[in-house]
Order: sequence, then C-alpha cells, then structure tokens
Amino acid sequence: MSLDRRGTLTRVPPLNLGNQQPRTPLNADQAWRITASRAAGTVLFFDFDGTLAPVDDDPTAVRPAPKALAAIEALAPVVQRVAIVSARPVEFLRDQLGGLAGVDLYGLYGLEHSHSGGETVTEPAALPWVPTMAELADLARAELPPGTLVEYKRLSVALHWRTAPQLGPTVQQWGQAQADRLGLRSQAGRMVLELKPPVDRDKGMVIGEAIKGATGAWYFGDDVSDIKAFAALRARAAADPDFLGVCVAVANPETGHEVANAADLTIESPAALGDFLTRALTHLP
Repeated sequence: MSLDRRGTLTRVPPLNLGNQQPRTPLNADQAWRITASRAAGTVLFFDFDGTLAPVDDDPTAVRPAPKALAAIEALAPVVQRVAIVSARPVEFLRDQLGGLAGVDLYGLYGLEHSHSGGETVTEPAALPWVPTMAELADLARAELPPGTLVEYKRLSVALHWRTAPQLGPTVQQWGQAQADRLGLRSQAGRMVLELKPPVDRDKGMVIGEAIKGATGAWYFGDDVSDIKAFAALRARAAADPDFLGVCVAVANPETGHEVANAADLTIESPAALGDFLTRALTHLP
C-alpha cells in the first residue's frame, strides 16, 4: 500500500511472503486509532538512515530530521517502547539522538544494543571478529578504487559507492570475494555493500524478539534489510489475529519500489515522516 494525499493506505502489488500475511486493510487514521486503544502494549521501531535521517554522500554527515525526533520524544512516554534498529553502531545513534530519553537502540543489525540509555552490550559471538574487520577495512582502503568510501564500524565494514555510481559492480564483486574468503556475510543496501560477521542477528530477529508480549507494533524503514523486519510483523500477525502490525516504507530512488511492495504504506521522505508522526499524536492518549 502507499500513502495518498489524504494520508490513507492504498494498495500496492502483492508480495509473496508465504504465510506471513495478511497486510492490514486499515487506513492510517484507523491504524492509529486502534494503536491508541492499546498504546501501552505497542512498540514503535525506526530504522535510522533514509528513515529518520536523509541519506548523505558522507555517512558521517547525516543528521536526523528535527521534526521526526521531536515526535519520537513525544511518543516515547505514550507507547510501551520506542526502538531504533539500524546498521549504525549504538554509539553513533546515541550521539545523533542527542540524549533522547526512553529509546532503545539496536546497532549493527542487532549485534549491539542499549536499553533506555544503559550501557552498550555486544553480541558475544561477534567479538572475535573485531580484528578481522579492522584488517578488512585497511585492505579495502588499499585495494578499492578512489571514489569508494570505506566505513569501518568495529563489527562490520560498509563499502559505499554513492559518489561514484560507476564503481558499483567493482565494489560489489570485490566485497563478495572478501566475504567468501573470510567467511563473512554480506548485506546489500542503497549503493552500499556491508560485510559483517557470520552471526545470526538481523533486523527481523530483533523485531521478532522485541514484540513478544506486545499487542501491536509499527516498523518504519527504507531499505531491503528492513523487509526482514516487516516479515517479522507479518509472522506475528498471522499467528495472532489480535496483534496489529503496520509496516511503513520511506520512499527512495534506489530500493524504494522493493521496500514499498513489502509495506502497508509509503511515506515520501524523512521530513514527511516527521509530519506523519506529529499527526499521529492527535490520535494517541
């Protein structure tokens, strides 16, 4: 579905998710009204890059949309939990959110987490891979052509070609060869290939665990890794007819069509997400 000018949910072509159906037939206002009736049991999940913050040529320069942050700050005391689920490290997210209270942070696809401002906890199985990642980042800087941006995140390495789109095939081929050589996993994204440890953590697993006991959840994301989070909400809704799961895509020119096809509604930008969340506050207690 997609968000039309009136803020209602309109149909998009169906995506085959096996038994992880159905999608919600509700429009946005209806979904928020139902959410209001169970706010104490609802979790709101947000991706960061491309969702809360616009994508930038320099990944270190991105900043969240102010109106989206203000709305999240207002929503946090109203619902059961608010969580940011991102490919970024927890420390980066904490800095970007400026001390926003009452928000859980899941970094590096769930390899790190911090709850409500507490200490950062790292998945133990990923720690032995820290030296490998540091060496891989050095190798990437030495071997990949100029125009490739190598982002080292301690537990992963992201290879960006946004400023040099013609390098995409070269960077992807090199990255996949390194993943095969080192036994790493690769995650494709918006003009980026991320290499990470072979540890079973992804956004779908994070969401599947976090919604246990919840009566509803919304997930807002923009990239292909977020489709696994959508699928986790679909699976829970299929198993529990009383559970309200709403999947929201934030439009983008690279992976937007694929993500929108998996979502219940599409919002046009991080700035528009701020407006959408601000309107949602009028429905909540």
